[in-house]
Amino acid sequence: MQTKILPVGLEDYKEMVDGNYYYVDKTMLIRKLRDAGGKANLFLRPRRFGKTLTLSMLKHFYEDTGDPEQNAANRALFGSMKIMCEPAPYRDNMTAYPVISLTLKSAKQDTFQAALSVLKEIIASEFMRHNAVYEGLSNETYRDRWNHIVSLKGELEEYSTSLLFLSRRLSEAYGKRAVILIDEYDVPLESAYFKDYYDKMVSFIRLLFESALKTNPSLEFAVLTGCLRVSRESIFTGMNNLLIMSVLDEYFGEYYGFTQDELDEMLRYYQRESRREDLRRWYNGYMIGGQRVYNPWSSVNSVRAVLQAEGAPLRPYWSNTSSNDIVRILVEKSGAQGRAELEGLLAGGTLIKPIREDITYADLTRPGDNLWDFMLFTGYLTAVSVWQDGIDIMAELVIPNKEVESIYRNKIREWFNDSVRQRDLSGFYKAVVDGCAHMAEEFLRDILGKTISYYDYAENYYHGILTGLFSGMETHIARSNRESGLGRPDIALIPLNIWGTVVIIEIKICEKAMDMEKEAQAALEQIERQGYESEYRSEGFQSFIWYGAAFYKKNVVLRVKGV
Repeated sequence: MQTKILPVGLEDYKEMVDGNYYYVDKTMLIRKLRDAGGKANLFLRPRRFGKTLTLSMLKHFYEDTGDPEQNAANRALFGSMKIMCEPAPYRDNMTAYPVISLTLKSAKQDTFQAALSVLKEIIASEFMRHNAVYEGLSNETYRDRWNHIVSLKGELEEYSTSLLFLSRRLSEAYGKRAVILIDEYDVPLESAYFKDYYDKMVSFIRLLFESALKTNPSLEFAVLTGCLRVSRESIFTGMNNLLIMSVLDEYFGEYYGFTQDELDEMLRYYQRESRREDLRRWYNGYMIGGQRVYNPWSSVNSVRAVLQAEGAPLRPYWSNTSSNDIVRILVEKSGAQGRAELEGLLAGGTLIKPIREDITYADLTRPGDNLWDFMLFTGYLTAVSVWQDGIDIMAELVIPNKEVESIYRNKIREWFNDSVRQRDLSGFYKAVVDGCAHMAEEFLRDILGKTISYYDYAENYYHGILTGLFSGMETHIARSNRESGLGRPDIALIPLNIWGTVVIIEIKICEKAMDMEKEAQAALEQIERQGYESEYRSEGFQSFIWYGAAFYKKNVVLRVKGV
């Protein structure tokens, strides 16, 4: 039997099954949906967690295409799936309903008019997919409105109630109520907020959804997906038929993302069980509804990589699917308290916070704990435990895995480097070269107070800050941990002019603040004892300054010696 292909980026269920791709069977979601009984079901999951593929699976399971042969072909797609082992009531509705299927992920535009144009095209395309229904319309008013929508010449009101109109025409044609599937419902809202046309987009989306999902007699059921609930914008005002499943809810936890058993089965199939623990550390760790799951996008990409080369290094594949700007916002907006909390998370700790599920994009710029809510629901944090405290929902938050940790580190490094570039460092450079330890010390304390350690204040943290600062010098070249004398100085600043001053810096990390003075002196003694300057004297340099730098958390003591 031909080995199944790993489906990197594939989001169509039919293509997945027909094309001999490896499919992690999530069809039992169909039973769960029926048992839950929700009229309108909203699934909130991080990006790249299989939302689009799952909706495609539901579309192929439920849709009556109007063509008996095509319906039979769609039923055959499920022949070996778990849902076919369930009792008849869970299978009786296969290919039984007209289906409206939209994805709004492409409505991420710079202006309202551009976004509206994309949304009109998405809606028109779905109308055209049901052109057979149009051909059977005898009502001229209905035909005119259909034509307005398809030709992209309709009024705004015609598009904002278009899903209600289409569901009614489908219901009339098929004698069955319609199923509505909407993928990435919140993408237009996210873009609208950051591009300053939020109110206009909220008004349009609200009417589009309310007309189709609230008290619509032509609706069998609906499934929507997204990252955030954003219900305070009243998109779902008065919709008491809406069943919301966020990452905190117990039901449906295993249907988005891979369970450990599913990942193990994939590794066995491809004979790569030896990488199990590596993949677990990098991509597992998300708690969704009490179920621990893997990031599916990164899991498939990583298995593909180790299939090509068993010892292939693992990478943060998920980070390449978005700008990850929310991490940058967290770093910039959280203040000293937030930075300290983030440091604790990066050191492997936990953070207990009250959680609001009805957050809005406007909350991103408000003071308080709002950003932690965003980090949770967008997948940059996960909740290892959730409980009720009076009227508040409390959660214990952690960074899920090494992949997400690497995203934080990269964004923090990027933010720090950008911050440094915006500062005038000429005074700091002059103080260092001139041996003004007190001035250099004050500058470093200010920098340290505004940075975030992701090395738990290990030497790499301080070494990285100093090398980053000195990389902008015009008069010296920074060398890091180069062989010299009897060892390696942590940092050496080598002047471009042989008559300039060589600066040698040795770093010490202190366990207690009271040890800083002693360790700074010890660092100077080490420079002398190890003969770190010998290489540079042999090159003809005559002027030297030594620095002993002792660090304790965000504190520094510099001691200097000129030779």
